Amino acid sequence: MEAVRVISTTTIKSPSHNNHNTSHKIDLTPWDLQFLPIETIQKGLLFRNQNHTPNQIQHLQHSLASTLAFFPPLAGRLAILQHPDNAVSSHIECTNEGALFVHAVAHNTTVADILQPKYVPHIVHSFFQLNGVKNYESTSQPVLAVQVTELVDGIFIALTINHVIADGKSFWHFVNSWAEISRGSHKISKLPYLERCFLNGIDRPIWFPFTKEEEKQHSLHLNPQTPHERVFHFTKEKIAQLKSKANAEVNTDKISSLQALLTLLWRSVTRCKRVGPQENVHYVFFIGVWSRMVPALGEGYFGNSVMASVVTMKAGELLEGGVGKGAWEMNKVISLHSHEKVKKHYECWVRRPRMLALPSGDSSNYLITSSSPRFNVYDNDFGWGKPEAVRIGGGHRRSGMITVFAGAEEGSMDITVDLPYQILGAMGKDPEFMNFMSNQSE
Repeated sequence: MEAVRVISTTTIKSPSHNNHNTSHKIDLTPWDLQFLPIETIQKGLLFRNQNHTPNQIQHLQHSLASTLAFFPPLAGRLAILQHPDNAVSSHIECTNEGALFVHAVAHNTTVADILQPKYVPHIVHSFFQLNGVKNYESTSQPVLAVQVTELVDGIFIALTINHVIADGKSFWHFVNSWAEISRGSHKISKLPYLERCFLNGIDRPIWFPFTKEEEKQHSLHLNPQTPHERVFHFTKEKIAQLKSKANAEVNTDKISSLQALLTLLWRSVTRCKRVGPQENVHYVFFIGVWSRMVPALGEGYFGNSVMASVVTMKAGELLEGGVGKGAWEMNKVISLHSHEKVKKHYECWVRRPRMLALPSGDSSNYLITSSSPRFNVYDNDFGWGKPEAVRIGGGHRRSGMITVFAGAEEGSMDITVDLPYQILGAMGKDPEFMNFMSNQSE
């Protein structure tokens, strides 16, 4: 596999005659602002496409421009304003300064080179732009960067989006819409709702203390090493078996497929790390709150509508209690997030702002899950067929990061795991974990 070679770099703007459905300035909520010190969202789609056409890149550029007309924040810039007493505020300027579009080639790399290795090859991370850029840096950097990399027999479309502007749900809303326009539609099936959710009595813009140096304090790295990355695939049938097992173990029917699957993984990592039975282990996940609000924010809400939560258990309790024990603890924590709890968390953030801290490091007993199997990944046909796979970028990689996607087959799931090589290898030999894999073995 050769290095990626950049062919061209272009700024894509929304056509001025189509630039509608927006205000010039969009103030940001606590759900948005919490992401300022961390990295962007990076997701990409791999397609088979042996017949590259001369106008393919130009077509993607034109369809991207048309799609940005419906999503003006993604063609804008982040603004951070200084106020008295070391306070700042932040908002989106919908100025149509444009998104970054990079056309690149990797002529010796095939689709099989990406899919067949047990560990995700490092070249995948060079398919993405803005690696390592923090969200607050979008005052000068674009909030959306796209790189289209042509392979021998395929194409990889990689997107980097500022996490202050959008969460995973909004990210895939945009990608789904771009694919629609690329296929020839003149409109999109779900219009974004661009106004942010401000609770009654909350002044806007929100003032809060933040400096660029503060990001160093909000990303805890313990003995950091570059983790390896592996994708584990679980079929619909195996997931159903696991869900049934977890519910039976604690005599309930409330544990979801995802809760059971994440607990299976949590147990395997804890075993493979040989965590002492009295040590605490932590699982951090992001809970979507848009549907928990009363009234609900609505499917088209474009922005962040998630809050982080954590389940903490003793390692011995997690391992001795079966899959059901850990999954039930997850279920209980998630169930607590009612409208009132979400509202209280929102109001508390305004009084005492707290930026998101994501622990990392090989000696950390934290796992962190992002994304969701509910996002529409495999219907993103840009005009030459559905994707073969989805992969993440390298800009936000940290040991202990778990990324969940729907699998290509209905009801299946793919879990991308970033951990040290020896832990990933041990997981591939862990009997309980591999029993629910899709007939994969070391």
